[in-house]
Amino acid sequence: MSLRLRLSLTIGAAFVLIWALAAAWMFSDLRNQMMFSLDQRLVASARMVAGLLEQLPPLSSKGEGTHFSAEQLNIPGGMACQVSSLRGEILARSHNHPDEKLEAERLGFHDQMIDGVRWRSFTLARGDLRITTADRQVEREALNMSVLLAASVPVGVALLGCLWLLWLGIGQGLAPLNRMRDALMRRSADSLEPLQIHPLPSELRPLLETQNQLFQRIGKTIERERRLTGDAAHELRSPLTAIKTHLQVARMTDGAARDQSLARAEEGADRLHRTLEQLLLLARVEGSLSFEDGVQCNAEQVAKTAIQDAASGARQRVRLHIDERVSAAPLEMPSVLAIAALRNLLDNALRHTPSDAPVELNLETLGNRVRFQVRDHGSGIPEDDLQHLTQRFWRNGQSTGCGLGLAIVQAIVQRCGCVLHFDSRPDGLRVELTMPLQSA
Repeated sequence: MSLRLRLSLTIGAAFVLIWALAAAWMFSDLRNQMMFSLDQRLVASARMVAGLLEQLPPLSSKGEGTHFSAEQLNIPGGMACQVSSLRGEILARSHNHPDEKLEAERLGFHDQMIDGVRWRSFTLARGDLRITTADRQVEREALNMSVLLAASVPVGVALLGCLWLLWLGIGQGLAPLNRMRDALMRRSADSLEPLQIHPLPSELRPLLETQNQLFQRIGKTIERERRLTGDAAHELRSPLTAIKTHLQVARMTDGAARDQSLARAEEGADRLHRTLEQLLLLARVEGSLSFEDGVQCNAEQVAKTAIQDAASGARQRVRLHIDERVSAAPLEMPSVLAIAALRNLLDNALRHTPSDAPVELNLETLGNRVRFQVRDHGSGIPEDDLQHLTQRFWRNGQSTGCGLGLAIVQAIVQRCGCVLHFDSRPDGLRVELTMPLQSA
């Protein structure tokens, strides 16, 4: 079902309901007013007949069956009139009177059934006379129905006209959406240019802006993936070329030179393996895969595990300092990601610290978060290069890594709501990683 049809049905149904309630109210009030007017006609006719009888000679009590014409009594057409005595004797009646007499014992209005026909009567007492005027209910209802039909025709026409205008108005109001749809349909599959639609109602501008922001994010994502593909191809080509070269040298040489070439080829294979593992971890972190394994670790356990997983042969250089007030609450993030992020920071610090200098890992609690501070004793990073530290495959001139460690840390920070801060000083780089703790 189209949006136009759905809006038209919803608003039209509410519109028809309101009009129906208003029309029912109006018709009910109109019917009541009509019945009141017909009753007042009976009252006026009875009083008029009473006034005429006062001007005529007194009627004989033997006047049973005496008839007067409607013109003589000035009775409107379709109305019956009866004059009776207190004893119930009919002294006079109009020619359109029913065969049976009208009940005149009760004064005022009265509904009665005569010869299978319902009558509405009014009885007025004047001295010894009872003057009763009456008309048929079917005639009253027919008159009322004709008035209601006459009043309902304009209401029905107005309602249909309003529904038609509503349909046209909704279609006109949805025209900007149709323009947006047509603009999107005309675009090529790889076009990510912002939509330009003018004029546009204020209610649709946030939608257009959100759509353009989506195009912008998609464009950045595609560009990032293209850059990742190119950089990964370049990074993987270098160790593969080195491995191939060393194997060729090993094939052509013998003795110590052959052993050295094979060792270099093995180093290249190890570097290629580390790069592939980092690429796989980065893809998993930036994707939608879940790392929840049901294992919960506190900050101290994460720190000790990350030290054990740090660069082989250098983990003994890491000095762990744990504040005595560190919370034992588990981290509010998968332990696998917490360990991977801290391990990459330690690997980076060990790589940039002289072999005779330690790497310090400080652990403390700040409210409902825990902060890991990794400090190396290298030469530091220039201020202009700090913004490039978390970029993929970025390395300074002295680095021997693959350039993915800090990019993975940044991806974990964005995914798990952590905070990453770099502080470069002359005596080394300080990296602060803050992770959330589970509430008690």
